[in-house]
Amino acid sequence: MARAFTPKVVTANDLLEGDVIYLAANDSWTRDHAEAELIEDEAHAQLRLLEAQQQALTIVGAYLADAKAGPNGPEPTHFREDFRRKGPSNYVHGKQEALANV
Repeated sequence: MARAFTPKVVTANDLLEGDVIYLAANDSWTRDHAEAELIEDEAHAQLRLLEAQQQALTIVGAYLADAKAGPNGPEPTHFREDFRRKGPSNYVHGKQEALANV
């Protein structure tokens, strides 16, 4: 028996900067997971992934990641995606540095 479809977001890495990015509903890319388009239909998810993969001059490694609706937008459901959205963990820089200076 096939597994039921779970909501997804399209994620990739920015080709030039390497940052984790997410596809928003308006076809732009965002670095904020909460601004990603939460896709609840399997066919629509596959279509959005194909659209993302055609942007090879902007992104690399696009895939669908499990997510759930949260109070401020989509939230990851797997620790790997939660880890990716927070940025590198070897030392404070990028997203972690910005949060440290708040």
